[in-house]
Amino acid sequence: MIQRRLFQLLWGLVLYGFSMALMLRANLGLDPWDVLHQGLSPRLGLSFGMTVNLVGAIVLLLWWPLRQRPGIGTVANILVIGTAVDISLACLPVPEGHAMRFAWLAAGIVLNGIAGGAYIGAGLGPGPRDGLMTGFCRRTALPVKWVRTAIEVAVLVIGWLLGGTVGLGTLLYAVTIGWIVHHALPFFTIAPAAGRPLPA
Repeated sequence: MIQRRLFQLLWGLVLYGFSMALMLRANLGLDPWDVLHQGLSPRLGLSFGMTVNLVGAIVLLLWWPLRQRPGIGTVANILVIGTAVDISLACLPVPEGHAMRFAWLAAGIVLNGIAGGAYIGAGLGPGPRDGLMTGFCRRTALPVKWVRTAIEVAVLVIGWLLGGTVGLGTLLYAVTIGWIVHHALPFFTIAPAAGRPLPA
């Protein structure tokens, strides 16, 4: 069972990074966190992927006062996604024409939702950014929708001010990603074996 979980976790994280690269190449707008990563990347002198990994590590440090507990999936999230983005960007050409760019954007969003359902469904620990949200909810007793919205808006505004790309893709991601993950998650969720605790 643990081998299946690890395999699903890893391919989910790699696919997540690949989907981010598709959206980057489409250049039609990114999700809020990637707007932040894109804005920070040139200022830090790091590749986009390494910026993703660094921000993930910094966010993980914020878990400490929130008393969040990371799992294998949390650490893998920090190490794998950004690396997968950089490798994918090195292999993907720049799409030509609006139709191709939109197709890459749409594919990126759909694959991102599927990948999110896969790595969350593996049940080996939330990503740093998701854990930040749940930690704030637990400590403040505020509803998830308020905390998630506040975090997403904050990183979007900061990323936009730093030069990150906000556009059609940002809007499409916002209105579709929840629906895609909602339908992907039940398909990929691996139930724990009876009487055996889930590894953390």
